Amino acid sequence: MDETIKREIIMEHYQNPLNRHIIEDESYIKVNTNNASCIDNLDIYIKIEGDLIKDIAFTGEACAISISSTSIMIENLINKTVEEAKNIILNFENMINEKNYDASILNNALVYDEIYKQNSRKTCAFLPYRGIREALEKYQK
Repeated sequence: MDETIKREIIMEHYQNPLNRHIIEDESYIKVNTNNASCIDNLDIYIKIEGDLIKDIAFTGEACAISISSTSIMIENLINKTVEEAKNIILNFENMINEKNYDASILNNALVYDEIYKQNSRKTCAFLPYRGIREALEKYQK
């Protein structure tokens, strides 16, 4: 993917993130995920019905990488099964850690395919995925 297109996708998702609002509905699982070394601190809300992710929203303060990564993740995970979501999370994690991954399932998350070059930014990009992984574990218990 061209560097200019990557920047445009990141900025669009940072400036106009999907589903950035508080959820006050107890049918959602809420998790907090933060980065101790910076301001990134997000509350993520996920609604799962049956085995299908019906909705994800978030609130909080974070850098452009974390906000855009959260928005892109939401775009990728809504209407996926829990197992599909876990597979997407694993493949994203593999991508940012320079391991083998399935690019065909990551869609716009591919904008972070070279984030490993800035090691400190990997934590920012993976922050929302870490939160969703925790929420999925809560759901499956």
